[in-house]
Amino acid sequence: MPGLIRAADATTLSLSGTNLTLVIVVAAIAVVALVMGVFFRQQVLAADPGTENMQTIGGAVEEGAQAYLARQFKTLSAFVVIVFVLLLALPADSAGVRWGRSGFFVLGAVFSAAIGYLGMSLAVKANVRVASAARDGHRDEGMQIAFRTGGVVGMATVGLGLLGASTVVLLYKGDAPRVLEGFGFGAALLAMFMRVGGGIFTKAADVGADLVGKVEAGIPEDDPRNAATIADNVGDNVGDCAGMAADLFESYAVTLVAALILGKAAFGAHGLVFPLIVPAIGALTAVLGVFVTRARAGESGLVAINRGFYISAFVSAVLSAVAAFLYLPSSFSALAGVPQEVAQINGDPRLVATLAVWLGIALAAIILWLTGYFTGTDKRPTRDVARTSLTGAATVVLAGIGVGFESAVYTAVIIGSAMYCAFLLGAGSVVLSLFLIAVAGTGLLTTVGVIVAMDTFGPVSDNAQGIAEMSGDVDGEGAQILTELDAVGNTTKAITKGIAIATAVLAATALFGSYSDAAKTAILTAAQTLKVEPSVSTKVSLLDYQVITPSNLFGLILGASVVFMFSGLAINAVTRAAGAIVFEVRRQFREHPGIMAGTEKPEYGRVVDICTKDSLRELATPGLLAAMAPVAVGFGLGIGPLAGYLAGAIGAGVLMAVFLANSGGSWDNAKKIVEDGNYGGKGSEAHAATVIGDTVGDPFKDTAGPAINPLIKVMNLVSVLIAPAIVQLTIGSGANSVLRYGIAVVALLIAVGAIAVSKRRDIAIGDDSNDGAAAEEPASAAV
Repeated sequence: MPGLIRAADATTLSLSGTNLTLVIVVAAIAVVALVMGVFFRQQVLAADPGTENMQTIGGAVEEGAQAYLARQFKTLSAFVVIVFVLLLALPADSAGVRWGRSGFFVLGAVFSAAIGYLGMSLAVKANVRVASAARDGHRDEGMQIAFRTGGVVGMATVGLGLLGASTVVLLYKGDAPRVLEGFGFGAALLAMFMRVGGGIFTKAADVGADLVGKVEAGIPEDDPRNAATIADNVGDNVGDCAGMAADLFESYAVTLVAALILGKAAFGAHGLVFPLIVPAIGALTAVLGVFVTRARAGESGLVAINRGFYISAFVSAVLSAVAAFLYLPSSFSALAGVPQEVAQINGDPRLVATLAVWLGIALAAIILWLTGYFTGTDKRPTRDVARTSLTGAATVVLAGIGVGFESAVYTAVIIGSAMYCAFLLGAGSVVLSLFLIAVAGTGLLTTVGVIVAMDTFGPVSDNAQGIAEMSGDVDGEGAQILTELDAVGNTTKAITKGIAIATAVLAATALFGSYSDAAKTAILTAAQTLKVEPSVSTKVSLLDYQVITPSNLFGLILGASVVFMFSGLAINAVTRAAGAIVFEVRRQFREHPGIMAGTEKPEYGRVVDICTKDSLRELATPGLLAAMAPVAVGFGLGIGPLAGYLAGAIGAGVLMAVFLANSGGSWDNAKKIVEDGNYGGKGSEAHAATVIGDTVGDPFKDTAGPAINPLIKVMNLVSVLIAPAIVQLTIGSGANSVLRYGIAVVALLIAVGAIAVSKRRDIAIGDDSNDGAAAEEPASAAV
């Protein structure tokens, strides 16, 4: 093919001609996506910002969100600097690759932070505009404002993701995959911290507000007399907007990284370009999806959103097939620079690549439907959860757990089936099969622009309802419009979490293949220094056919265990922070009777400050566990057990993430069903039961569940990065058992120490005395 120049060393690829032009076109499409984001932003800001009272409340929410993110970014900047230095110490093919990997690590982290900040900064301006539109009875306008707010974030996500990846390919050509490891790691690491920190903030405020306001004081969710209401709405923006936007961006970036790493190995130069073409098509169809999403008269908002998704997905499928047949050659042997096992396959790479892309798009569509079925207010599972409220909170909790367990099985089987089908398309070639799994991931990426819009729609609608209730300026038809939009938002948030975990599994599986490739490459290099046959040295890696060994199974169990530990740490962090909020809101009610009488204003700022301090203090422990655990396993047990560790983390991660997300989504919407007047309506015992279920589900669906997505990708990327160092210290001339085990011990001590510090916080606020006053003392000390 004219676009490929084969290097003499058979490993370095140089792009030119058609391939170079296509990568430049992809970069241009990325810029177009960013420009469309600016256009959508102007449309949102042009809407009516509402009454003066609504703007005052919205301003308080915006101020709290800005202050939190500023403190969070200041805290996380230290982590970025430390990891930048550590990456420079890891082995690399050349000094250029080493510095590029570290430099683009910083860029990936900056892009992830920028996406999160953008999602928050516009959402806090859009919420009052949605409330204002509903106040005037304009349901469709309110929905369009909320969705186009998400469209801005969606365009920024695909734009910056494509721009970063295409820039690396243009600058580093054949070395791009190794540099992209840093870009993906930066995006994933920062997204995990933002997801955990924002999730702790939002759910601590939400749980605290519900338990004291709804259950104890018997006042509405967003009643201005509740001191936690502003913090609750701030949390929606720093958790569901900033945190989830960063999460979806890193899913986008890491999937591209995995596809390009394996693409070079399986398809040569074409493998560096085709994985960019497919999501570039998705960027264009995302614009279409945002434009066509508008509700018709009497139509559910969810139906309109789903229609926009399916239209953009269908167009993406058609255009991706056209691109594959125009760009790829008609035989595998015509792909220059591919392994012999790929070149000898008798088939059409155009058809194979098209089918892989379609698998990813179909996977997104099926998960959208499946998640909507298990969490939608009009579907049987969630309606059954709501019905159990007639028998108390315990049965509500049990029913929601059952929904989560069942839905996790179906979702995991569907994701696994898609992966297996992609694997079968590889015709027996492992490297091709793994690449096609990554291509399926890029197919799923074609829907990300619309998916991000769906996700942001949820918190914007939730905030709009809160601002309307606090201001007292919206009632009657307007209040009903906002209630409907909020219920739709709960379902769209659950859907995006389901699709996010699908991208996480596809990317992690592809990265698992990249890890295996990196390890084997390092082992072959070490074998040359020992002057032995490669087949002898590969036995050391345990990555050959001897996979069923006690050490590998031990690694698998450890990987699954870390998912449980990580989830437990995140939920416990919310429990501690929420406890502090409960004590603070109770204190204000007790010491300031004028709050309930409406003659005195609550101290909203104190609750926001508590949430900020607690969330920033708590986010370090899960993050250190994610980064240090694979280092301890890899250097301590070896390459093979680390492979088992990653497999265990992927398997347990997909089940746990879906279980937590769908349980939480069903509890939240079951509460909405009761609040709509069913089973006694607001203020009834059934309502109190669903509120309890919702408070259990809050850290499930908005803290621990979504944080598992970046968790498994961070652990896979850490493993890919450290694999050469593990091999160098294990075999070859650089073998050094003392240093190797020393690194493992230090990593283990850091992880265990972080967990121990977290447990001491448990004791600090969990030492509950018999009387309420005594119990509050430790809480205030912890704050």
